[in-house]
Amino acid sequence: MINISKLNKEFESRVRLGIMSVLMVNDWVDFTEMKNLLQITDGNLASHSTALEKSKYIEVKKEFVGKKPKTSYRATVSGKKAFSEHLTALEKLLGR
Repeated sequence: MINISKLNKEFESRVRLGIMSVLMVNDWVDFTEMKNLLQITDGNLASHSTALEKSKYIEVKKEFVGKKPKTSYRATVSGKKAFSEHLTALEKLLGR
């Protein structure tokens, strides 16, 4: 019998998997770079990043560079831990 209880529902979306994957190997990533890396729309990135922020898995920094707004993201310690546990559960599910 396969136990899927350790899989984290917050990471079921491919967009959220992508966001966390990018943030696991980068410190801060800005909105445009993330959007281009994942090839998603502004709204898609905004909604999924908001969900991850509410779960305290990512930190969002909003600032102005000159007169232009800039939004950047990074994974929190708890986000990195939760994502690592999710990946471990996936590996066990796949029998690795």
